[in-house]
Amino acid sequence: MSATTIQTRRPPNYRRRKWAVEAAALLLGVVIAIWTLAPIYNMVMVALESHNDVFSTNIFPADPSAYSFWIVFTEGYWYLEYFWHQYENSLYIGFWTVFLTLWVGSMVSYSIGRMRIRHGWLLTNAALLTYLVPAAFLAIPFYRMMQTYGLGNNVWSIIAVEVTFATPYAIFIFQQYGRSIPLELDEAARIDGASPIQVYFKIYLPLMAPALVAVGTYALLLAWNEYLYQFLLLSNKRSMTVPVALAQFLNSDESPWNYMMATAIVYAIPPVVIYYMFRGRMTAGLTMGGVKG
Repeated sequence: MSATTIQTRRPPNYRRRKWAVEAAALLLGVVIAIWTLAPIYNMVMVALESHNDVFSTNIFPADPSAYSFWIVFTEGYWYLEYFWHQYENSLYIGFWTVFLTLWVGSMVSYSIGRMRIRHGWLLTNAALLTYLVPAAFLAIPFYRMMQTYGLGNNVWSIIAVEVTFATPYAIFIFQQYGRSIPLELDEAARIDGASPIQVYFKIYLPLMAPALVAVGTYALLLAWNEYLYQFLLLSNKRSMTVPVALAQFLNSDESPWNYMMATAIVYAIPPVVIYYMFRGRMTAGLTMGGVKG
């Protein structure tokens, strides 16, 4: 019996149900899109308004202007006097957090998964157990440790914290993804005289590229958006990062919301660009790491 005959014998209300399901899915997608984009839209609108019109009820600014962005770029407001230096601090912390997370995580997963260290799974499970303790509960112990080691008010204290929190996740993803790489490649390379370090750099890392991108993006976003530890460990205006500096806007009797939103938009550009540059590889890395057992 042909497919056309089967289709004609379907109940008359089949197409109506199908259209209803598709319409409901479309409506749900529209609601989710509006719910997601509404805060971003309001950020842009506030940034384009003047200080006196921030709390107006207009959907669109009556007189939109990019003046707030000019103030941010020129550091023309006293809360923004160290903006670019703080931006540089955020970039510095983000870079080293990504680099160290990828290095430590890949080396650990390579040692456990490819060199078959005995009882290596204990190390992996112990690392994941650190997530059982909420990060906020570790704030005071971390603060005391950094003060003891002379890293108070130092960006490297933040890097140490972020790498500590990102590495267990990195190890887990790398191990799961690494199982998709045949061990025969390592064995063939060793037969040809390659050392473990050469296997790591020339075989393991290139084949782990999707997982590296996924974990690197996660580590960058973790460091980029972190506030609690940066607020606790960085107290100097020149050493603090943009998220901590943004919070200072709220200390003013009359907060310049348009400057604050413009600063937030400028600060959000790097992770957005990086995400859309590598989202294909990031999806592949997370999917492979999630389904391999």
